[in-house]
Amino acid sequence: MPSNEQRRQAAKRKLERQLERRAEQAKRRRTITIGTTIAVVVVVVAGVFYFTRTGGEQTPAAQPQAGTSGPCAYAATPGEPAAKPVSAPPDPAPTPAQGTENVTLRTSQGTVPVTLDRAKAPCTAQSFDHLVRAGYFDGTDCHRLTTGEGLKVLQCGDPSGTGGGGPGYSIKDEPPVGLAPAPAPYDQGGAVVYPRGTLAMAKSSQPNSGGSQFFMVYQDSYLPPDYTVFGSIGEEGLKVLDKVGGAGVQPVNGEGDGKPNLPVRIEQATVGA
Repeated sequence: MPSNEQRRQAAKRKLERQLERRAEQAKRRRTITIGTTIAVVVVVVAGVFYFTRTGGEQTPAAQPQAGTSGPCAYAATPGEPAAKPVSAPPDPAPTPAQGTENVTLRTSQGTVPVTLDRAKAPCTAQSFDHLVRAGYFDGTDCHRLTTGEGLKVLQCGDPSGTGGGGPGYSIKDEPPVGLAPAPAPYDQGGAVVYPRGTLAMAKSSQPNSGGSQFFMVYQDSYLPPDYTVFGSIGEEGLKVLDKVGGAGVQPVNGEGDGKPNLPVRIEQATVGA
């Protein structure tokens, strides 16, 4: 019977092989979005995966917009105009930093209620609320599902459905605090546990590069503490995510990473239950 050390070494070798495969595939793709934790020394491979939409026409890009001068300082991204017309969020001083807000994501696979937590990430919560009220997420596909060991999330928020779209502005990072250290063999490199039910922002490998893309964690996942946590997912929504995760993926960037087999479209996002 294998010892604990033998099992640990076998897991390490398996993770290193996965990293090598993903690194080779990443050479052929532009990089952005949430990182994938693969090796024992946690490695972030940020990837924008150019999926084909499951139906409908691509949304024409909007014109570049101005940033804001308030405390959140939402920065315009002229090189990456909005994938769907939307203005920058309001940016009052001071930024509301207390209380919660309920948001309902009505999807093609069921209703996913989420709760925004202003205290955890006031600028991110403010932006998400703005995008919901603007209808930015309505009629958009969740383009990426991961089912691999150590990373189980559904990623949404890009109207282009490619993984490369955003709102025409970026949000400053609001790193999470208080997350537990990741267990072995994911515990090196400062990785932490993003627990089941977490609502967090996707970003590129660059700082302050979040926009509209977000991910929902349906099983504990291990990542560097670089991804802003701004809310949580209700039990009804977790059942939907479990169903989607259980149906698997069409691999795009390695085993267990690609388009969900069960297409998930956010038909409407609304503030309130």
